Amino acid sequence: MESRISSSARVPSPDRSPDRIPARRFAESGVFLLEAVRDMRTTGAVAPSGKALARALTAPVRARAPQPLTVLEAGAGTGAVTRAVMAHLPAGSHLDVVEANPRFAARLRHLVTTAPRLADVPARVHVHHTGVEHLDVTRRYDVIVSGLPLTNFPPDQVETIMNRYLELLRPGGTLTYFAYRGTRKARAVLAAPPQARRHRAVDEVMDAYQRRYATDCRTIWTNLPPARVWQLRRPLLALPVPPPAATGAHR
Repeated sequence: MESRISSSARVPSPDRSPDRIPARRFAESGVFLLEAVRDMRTTGAVAPSGKALARALTAPVRARAPQPLTVLEAGAGTGAVTRAVMAHLPAGSHLDVVEANPRFAARLRHLVTTAPRLADVPARVHVHHTGVEHLDVTRRYDVIVSGLPLTNFPPDQVETIMNRYLELLRPGGTLTYFAYRGTRKARAVLAAPPQARRHRAVDEVMDAYQRRYATDCRTIWTNLPPARVWQLRRPLLALPVPPPAATGAHR
């Protein structure tokens, strides 16, 4: 399922009063919490990304301006990061927003058709209700922003997603994603043995990609909870994808 809008179309703008911003954030936090209660594994958090985290995740979009960009956001949730992307899209750019949760996808479609900034940004924005593993597009991306809770997934699925990100990136393109700080130690202490083994296997998968492709890592201490933001870059020359970790990566 896909929702499309072009900036050449006139779209209604909601009230831009600052009084509406806290109300919107409160409403989005409520929706996010409800979805976390329904399925914490795929939601991955109890609140949307904070403003500082959204800014860090979208830094490659700002860094590449003003040239036109193709951007993919995966796991967009209620649109906290989507707004940050749209606010800085250069003229002639294209944004694909991917979200597997149907209720989040519906909110994203509403955001795309009513966001005040959209009418001012010469960019095409598509919302895809699907998982990134199943995204059927022919374009390749300068920037991919991932909000997926990768540590909640089976290691095989994490490998599939990371492989797909590399396939979708242009040579020299950048992937950004985040992980909450302190969760690795907490999982080691609190998780049941099968879950602890799964977490270790996922960590091994991600460590392999970080060693090979990481160009930047920073902590956003003002986010609640604090989050570590990674930037990975696809090489200009093709390199083989890291092999699966030797211990437990396919359990």
